[in-house]
Amino acid sequence: MLQDESTQTVYLKDYQPPQYLVEDIQLSFNINDGHTVVESSMQMVRNPQAENLDKTVILQGEALELTSLVVDGSDLSINDYQLDDQALSFQAPGERFTVKTTSIIHPEENTALEGMYHSGRMYCTQCEAEGFRKITWFPDRPDVMAVFTTRLEADITACPVLLSNGNLLESGELDDGRHYAVWQDPFPKPSYLFALVAGDLKAIKGSHTTPSGKQVELNIFVEEENVDKCDHAMRSLINAMRWDESSYGREYDLDVYNIVAVNDFNMGAMENKGLNIFNSKYVLARQDTATDRDFQGIESVIAHEYFHNWTGNRITCRDWFQLSLKEGFTVFRDQCFSADMGSHDVKRIEDVRMLRTHQFAEDAGPMAHPVRPSSYMEINNFYTLTVYEKGAEVVRMQSNLLGPKKFRQATDLYFERFDGQAVTTDDFVKCMQDVLGRDLSQFKHWYDYAGTPELKVTSSYDADQCRYTLSVKQACPDTPGQNNKPPFYIPFAVGLLSSEGNDLIGTRMLEVTEKEQQFVFENIAEEPCPSLLRGFSAPVTVKYDYSDASLMFLMQKDTDGFSRWDASQQLSQRILLLLVKQQQSQQPMAVPIEYLSVVASILGEQDTDKALLAEILTLPSESYIGDLMQQVDVDAIHQAREYLRSEIANNLDAEIFELYKRLQDNGNFNISSAAMARRALKNTLLGYLVKSQRQESIDLCMQQYQESDNMTDTLSAFVVITDSDLPQRQSVIKDFEAKWHHDPLVMDKWFSAQAVSSGTDVLDNVKSLMKHPGFSMTNPNKVRSLIGAFCSANPANFHRLDGEGYKLLADVVLELDQLNAQVAARMIRLMSRWRRYDKQRQALMKQQLERIVNADNLSRDVFEIASKSLA
Repeated sequence: MLQDESTQTVYLKDYQPPQYLVEDIQLSFNINDGHTVVESSMQMVRNPQAENLDKTVILQGEALELTSLVVDGSDLSINDYQLDDQALSFQAPGERFTVKTTSIIHPEENTALEGMYHSGRMYCTQCEAEGFRKITWFPDRPDVMAVFTTRLEADITACPVLLSNGNLLESGELDDGRHYAVWQDPFPKPSYLFALVAGDLKAIKGSHTTPSGKQVELNIFVEEENVDKCDHAMRSLINAMRWDESSYGREYDLDVYNIVAVNDFNMGAMENKGLNIFNSKYVLARQDTATDRDFQGIESVIAHEYFHNWTGNRITCRDWFQLSLKEGFTVFRDQCFSADMGSHDVKRIEDVRMLRTHQFAEDAGPMAHPVRPSSYMEINNFYTLTVYEKGAEVVRMQSNLLGPKKFRQATDLYFERFDGQAVTTDDFVKCMQDVLGRDLSQFKHWYDYAGTPELKVTSSYDADQCRYTLSVKQACPDTPGQNNKPPFYIPFAVGLLSSEGNDLIGTRMLEVTEKEQQFVFENIAEEPCPSLLRGFSAPVTVKYDYSDASLMFLMQKDTDGFSRWDASQQLSQRILLLLVKQQQSQQPMAVPIEYLSVVASILGEQDTDKALLAEILTLPSESYIGDLMQQVDVDAIHQAREYLRSEIANNLDAEIFELYKRLQDNGNFNISSAAMARRALKNTLLGYLVKSQRQESIDLCMQQYQESDNMTDTLSAFVVITDSDLPQRQSVIKDFEAKWHHDPLVMDKWFSAQAVSSGTDVLDNVKSLMKHPGFSMTNPNKVRSLIGAFCSANPANFHRLDGEGYKLLADVVLELDQLNAQVAARMIRLMSRWRRYDKQRQALMKQQLERIVNADNLSRDVFEIASKSLA
């Protein structure tokens, strides 16, 4: 593919305010089987902040059949306007004018799931980031905010439910079996927040009264067969509303809040004002169909989209480079909410694991970019973990810097100062700075520079002076286009533990601001063991020369739950890398007996949060171990991890078996934190039990699969069996399919369990499953559950030496690119770090990347990722 206008790069430095604004837009959708007629009437006005007067009005539009254009009451002929495949332009008749367009679109043919499309028994929309231009002509950018009034008309039998943003103004029946509804959102918003839904749906109803006494109607719309799977989502919504009111003083502002569950959706959910459209995965849950992780995911995503009402909707981003303004802040808010609903330590561990495993890898690869990127070719490619998860860490650091009281003052100031505006990350930081009374210029390096900073820490102890010193050096690796970065502001939380495990200083937040610094602690009576980066106070890596004994001590004694887990991870990483080296030097693998003793001790803990114990007993992933190596040795890592799991299972079989039995619960199922923690630990142990190959353990696993009353326990047993060579394996796989073939979300779990199996035939099985009637290349959930799971979570099989895993991914990317470029672009990232592997695998991955980048009619989404990966 040769670079042309469609693959040109957009730069932050080139930002200019829009020449014309839209004060008001009235939309009419006449929905018919096979096509929809969209009429738009916009009141446009010249932007007083725009420079360099240009009377040309440019409206973005893609794949639209324009049938009429009327400006200030005059029909424009084809000679009065310019039209291409991306925009419509004409000369403005004055400072203020009305633009009316009529167009035809074909939602039923839209497989990209961007704009307006058809899914199951409904029509729906997805407009972020630039999908609105596939619906009608508009200056489609986030700093153009208008009041939307939307009229929907459709067949009353096919589409009895008609929804759009805001409050319902009127509705009624029409001739010929049709009906209409008119919705208005009184709050100006950018076009990316527009939404409509029309279909045959049933509503689960609820209500909430705000502190000021406002009654809000709550509705969750689903297809009829799913009405019994919405109770948890409704509870989560009400809990999120209450939490936002108490934590941030934010009340909901419309009369109604609607959620719609859609089976075909590119992302998790969308915060459209008053009408949130969700991937059904993050709404539907029942104890026999959803795991504990599903219940937690629903709670988190429901909250995330609700919180966007203020951090994203009432205040939005000026341009797409500021995406983290809304996403980073809102992720931080949903993380805090989820922590308050469950375990703070475990929630922090889950968030950090994702960051270290995936975002750190992004920082270390060719797609590395700052939290606020300086350029992009396709904005859909910047919905990344850097923008979301690292962006949340940047907000968390500001929260910790200010403390709870001042951070609340700063966010109150932010809401008051910028309500109804499209702003920047600089505006957000300025509110923090104004309340704190400190210059935060250095802190903004977190927004401007890519890469993961590294802290190298050494220590010394002066027994005579009872003085302990930590010496810290910071550096940030070079990333594409950014070298020799200045020092960051890094909040570095540390504790010092006595030999008895007592905290000597509590948790102290050190401010690392220079390339080299020393921190001195007085009146320390004995040489302590440092507990570093407590609570993961900054998104950095820390290098400190812990002895094995020190890590074992921290695993057992650290008073900070996150740091206990972190010590367990560092120690198991060290052992796994040692096992890799032993293989590479053709030595027999051996696990230190001291490590097994510590694991045995942890198994015997009675009072510790069981979910935390489950995390401590879970080994790092193969992918993360690969990131710690100069050159990834895929096969040796896999063998090392399997060997360590077997050694734990075989040496501690009795302790694991006994604890598993104690954790079984015959009471009624519930999703309390305690119940979820118990199941998490029990199912972690189950994986070890079956690894021991003892018949009694295998029987327990089969019993759990057959007799469980909840999907958490059922799926845990199913995954263990699927990843084994037990004689029951095939019959269990067929049994699961027979029970759940009618439920698409449960079948996603069935696909994934087989895709991540370590069997040597898994690639052929994945290819076979792609022909299964329950699989569809046009459904993103199916693609992610089967092909995405195989390529991202099964490195030993994906990175086969014959390159067939790479060929499969490239074939899928090229097919997907013609159907849904967004999903295709996310899939190709899995080969972006090809240079980290051995020469044979490098050549095979490079070959497939070159094949992709040279394909005809390649989308700019995929071209950007493939070309940057090869650069």
